[in-house]
Amino acid sequence: MCNMELRTQSPIWALFLMLGLLSQVCQSVSVHFLDPKPLYVVRGETLVLRTEIDIRTKQAVPTVVWEHMPSDPKHPTRVKVAEYPGQAPNQRIFIEEQGAVLKITNFVHDDSGVYTINVTDHLGHIASAQHVVEEYLAVYHVSVMVNVSHTSLHCKEAWGTQPVFSWLHEQVKVDGSQGHVSADNSTLYITAHFCGKFTCVVSNKLGHSSATYTSEPCERKGNAGTVVVVCLFLLLIGAGALLFLLWRRRRQHRSRGERLREYDCPL
Repeated sequence: MCNMELRTQSPIWALFLMLGLLSQVCQSVSVHFLDPKPLYVVRGETLVLRTEIDIRTKQAVPTVVWEHMPSDPKHPTRVKVAEYPGQAPNQRIFIEEQGAVLKITNFVHDDSGVYTINVTDHLGHIASAQHVVEEYLAVYHVSVMVNVSHTSLHCKEAWGTQPVFSWLHEQVKVDGSQGHVSADNSTLYITAHFCGKFTCVVSNKLGHSSATYTSEPCERKGNAGTVVVVCLFLLLIGAGALLFLLWRRRRQHRSRGERLREYDCPL
């Protein structure tokens, strides 16, 4: 009985599958963003979203609608930003290349969020694509943490966009003699003696910030040798001065003896 039901239903499922595949093949419009990665825009600059619209019937002009879902959870409503053919709702918004490019000048925080482009061809087929846009933020509030065993330092940054980490030891860039860093440079693994002042510098295209961790002072290399050299130099100066004084005193004694002999001679 079950085998008969399966045999009866299998042609139906095959028919639905073929129809689904045919609908995808026959769809005459598609759209995608040229760069799918999240886009970060500095406040005050121009947001530019570029897409590529592929429509098989080149003579037909598709209808393009741009929508925006703000990232602010207080306003989770998708709104229409622009439409082609049509006019932009305000002077900051521009549509180019038959709706494939959206530009928003003087970017502000409220412009961040998810942008959706909906393209409808002359047959009513709709293609959509989405893109995430965020505000490019400056680095802020850098901190350095040390692990319990004091073998590594970890640098954290509060919210800066695309932070770049670097390390200084005693105001000099860290090299292989102190240790090695992680793949993103945020962690410094100490292989030498843990001492001195370590500084983490975080930067991006809007500026930089830093934080410092200070441990016990490092012993200065070459100090002992310098002290020995200075002591020997002072000792030589002292010995030379002493020899000079002895030589001068002896000379004075000789000159006095010669004068006394001159006075003792008979006239």
